[in-house]
Amino acid sequence: MANSSCSHWWHCPFYFCMSVVLAFLAVTTNLHEDAKSNSTPSIQATRRGLSLNASKALRAHGFNVMATLLQISPELFLSSSESTIFAIQDSSISNISGHLPPWAMKQLLKYHTSPVKLPMQELFKKPEGSCLSTLLHDKIIKITKNDGAKHEIEINNVLISHPDVFLEGPFSVHGVLGSFSSSDLPGHIDQDWNFIHPPTCENFNQSRGFNSTNEMKNFVRWPSIIQFLSANGFVQFSIGLQSVLDGIVEDYADLNSVTIFAPPYFTFIAMPAPLLGRVVRLHVLPQRFTYRELALLPDKSPLKTLLSDENLEVTISVSKRSLAIDGVEITEADIFSSREAVIHGISRALSVEKISGTSR
Repeated sequence: MANSSCSHWWHCPFYFCMSVVLAFLAVTTNLHEDAKSNSTPSIQATRRGLSLNASKALRAHGFNVMATLLQISPELFLSSSESTIFAIQDSSISNISGHLPPWAMKQLLKYHTSPVKLPMQELFKKPEGSCLSTLLHDKIIKITKNDGAKHEIEINNVLISHPDVFLEGPFSVHGVLGSFSSSDLPGHIDQDWNFIHPPTCENFNQSRGFNSTNEMKNFVRWPSIIQFLSANGFVQFSIGLQSVLDGIVEDYADLNSVTIFAPPYFTFIAMPAPLLGRVVRLHVLPQRFTYRELALLPDKSPLKTLLSDENLEVTISVSKRSLAIDGVEITEADIFSSREAVIHGISRALSVEKISGTSR
């Protein structure tokens, strides 16, 4: 029970602190789920099933707090098409929670999640010093020890104490002894203060997708996007996107994030390739926008597309609690979400009346 003499909740006992954190995360997740209420039921069911199974596995290994967080806020951890969660043990979270307000706790949890599936066998393939991306923008983690003989790996000098706690589909979970960020924190954290200090990694640029060998990779995973579209009722649009993808990759070699507005019917696939390319590009933004981020934009804000001479316009209906893009309603929000891409289902294809010419 909380001590009534506590002047700030983050100075109070552990269980009271965690109850506030859990409540905060539950509220923010519920708001996000409201925006996603029209998402494909099979996708929601898959996420719920994965989070429930992973939560049970964590609880069985003694990671009760992380298990609860994952169960009530799966979107915080499973926002990518793949994820690896490095679960912090209860005693460590007990120490951390006395210093962190909810928004900071949420950032810390994202810092312990990578948007790539990394079972131990994959981690052992990476040389010591390799850096890994996280769900926290521009914050990386680093493999500081890789001892195959002892079967030990450390991330940011923290031992993976419980390897492969959960492996299912595109997700993996490991237990770690402590936080990847310093526990030497002040009593009060200002929201403008950058309290997470990642390790240095000279050959890795998270925003551009460099790996430890300084090799550039295409950050937008188009094959996964096309496969998802094809398997979830957007076959015609996936065929159209596949048909013009070479041109998009050629013209946007440095593209590292996209938002796609996918219509259920797309009758333009019989068009000549140059015109089809323009129509498809009108449905793609060179920037990642979740439904919530779109909703926070001012009404009638312009949205830049891959069609360089054409913008879209977002309109917000407060009474209907809906968003429309160029007058076309978003009917399935955030149906696909990864670090680099978001897909929203729309009621019909965007109008191509304003598209002129046939150049790509």
